[in-house]
Amino acid sequence: MTQRNSTLRIGNASGFYGDRFDAVREMLEGGPLDVLTGDYLAELTMLILGRDLMKDPTKGYAKTFLRQLEGTLATAVERGVKIVTNAGGLNPAGLAAAIRELADRLNITVTVAHVEGDDVRSKFDGFLTANAYLGCWGIVEALNAGADVVVTGRVTDASLIVGPAAAHYGWARDDWDRLAGATVAGHVIECGAQATGGNFAFFTEIPDLLHAGFPIAEIEADGSAVITKHAGTGGAVTTETVTAQLLYEIGGPDYLGPDVVSRFDTIELTQLGPDRVGISGVKGTPPPPDVKVSLNRLGGFRNSMTFVLCGLDVQAKADLVKRQLTERIGADGVTWSLGTVAQDEPRTEEAASAFLHVTIKDADGKRSGRVFSQAAVELALASYPGFHVTAPPSDATPFGVFSAAFLSQQAIAHTVVLPDDRRVEVTPPPQTMPAAAPKSVEPDGEPVATERFRIGERFGARSGDKGGDANLGVWARTDEDYAWLSQTLSTKLLKELLPELKDLTVQRYPLPNLRAVNFMVRGLLGEGVAASTRFDPQAKALGEWLRSVEVSV
Repeated sequence: MTQRNSTLRIGNASGFYGDRFDAVREMLEGGPLDVLTGDYLAELTMLILGRDLMKDPTKGYAKTFLRQLEGTLATAVERGVKIVTNAGGLNPAGLAAAIRELADRLNITVTVAHVEGDDVRSKFDGFLTANAYLGCWGIVEALNAGADVVVTGRVTDASLIVGPAAAHYGWARDDWDRLAGATVAGHVIECGAQATGGNFAFFTEIPDLLHAGFPIAEIEADGSAVITKHAGTGGAVTTETVTAQLLYEIGGPDYLGPDVVSRFDTIELTQLGPDRVGISGVKGTPPPPDVKVSLNRLGGFRNSMTFVLCGLDVQAKADLVKRQLTERIGADGVTWSLGTVAQDEPRTEEAASAFLHVTIKDADGKRSGRVFSQAAVELALASYPGFHVTAPPSDATPFGVFSAAFLSQQAIAHTVVLPDDRRVEVTPPPQTMPAAAPKSVEPDGEPVATERFRIGERFGARSGDKGGDANLGVWARTDEDYAWLSQTLSTKLLKELLPELKDLTVQRYPLPNLRAVNFMVRGLLGEGVAASTRFDPQAKALGEWLRSVEVSV
């Protein structure tokens, strides 16, 4: 790709399927790059692509990416920028073929390779999708063979960045620290503008969030990196924006991957200058013998409705409509949630209203569809005073259920199909090490005394989904505040502050090198985002809820 003694500049232009369409063009035209990556896959995306594939066996990939290439492929080729993306989804061969057809139509000479083997449905009966998280070495083989574009299916998000780095510098399969360093850099930039101030707890301090730039990782031969962005773009890259992204969707300090285990408790961050944050000191160990498999199955059909309860007697109104609807359709698969509570002295009608959400999930599309909607609407003139709903009745829609499994690395046919159609098998790692279960760590000292304050006045947070679980990372801005965080914010106190967690298992993992603590909340999201009936089904705002709460110790 470039000379192996030169810094490798990898930019990312997509954090999910639906991210900013123009980002690919912006990244290619905004400044020098060696590689451009795009992350399009998530657990919910695999379900969406699975349903697409059911309708049309030639699809199953992220069609948006192909449209993005129409106006940018020539620029990438002219500038010598390699493209690596997991937009292949469930059909990487199909997307690779479509890119070749696009290049022919545009009269552009480009070589395309793709990685496959993640599809393991043959080993898991009854699932719509079953995809193992592959590592970076198929991407390495493709780039070493001269591919201009590499399309993958379900590889780990960070592998899109680790692969080009390993190919560029000629890293060995057991260069654990180098691979771990690149994995951390990949984790930072994989979610796009979240590394440059997007979704940042202290967002009011970020300049020009109107159009935040996408991140770049400048990776060195030893695996260290600098996170930055193109000059003149919005947002900011600071140790805190990088910390926030490091805490996103992680578990314990050991970040497990198919190629390496990256020790997040060894990461060192340094502000090197404006919009330049150094990552160094990352240690790595051999990966576990098994890899995670993402499973999706069709779970049935779902529907929902929101009743507006205005004025007095909100709880009595909610109880009445619950009894009425339950009498008509039964209680099976029905969940209720009373949201916004009416203000005591409202100045507007909306402020005087509360919202009662009801969701039904059923294998029978008729019961969760017309039967449910009709039963709810028929109450309009025979229920509580002021009865109305926030949207017209709707039909049921199918939903999926996510689960995770594990499969031996030896059982996966990780394969790269090179531009000349040769197929190369990627061997399993040369060494593996069983992963120890992370140990939840509670404060071992006396709580730090302080005045009453809202958590968000002193602490940042970032939260997200991991299947049916949620993670909640909290970081301090000063050493003094980290003393409070490390000694006072226990799982017991967290449950008191966030009562929805009181009956769930919560695990606590300190990361003192980041002045942070990460909590794993088991089972908060039930059977995953597609099936969850929680108000915030991906736990994206769980951290902001915590920051809004007052505490006094």
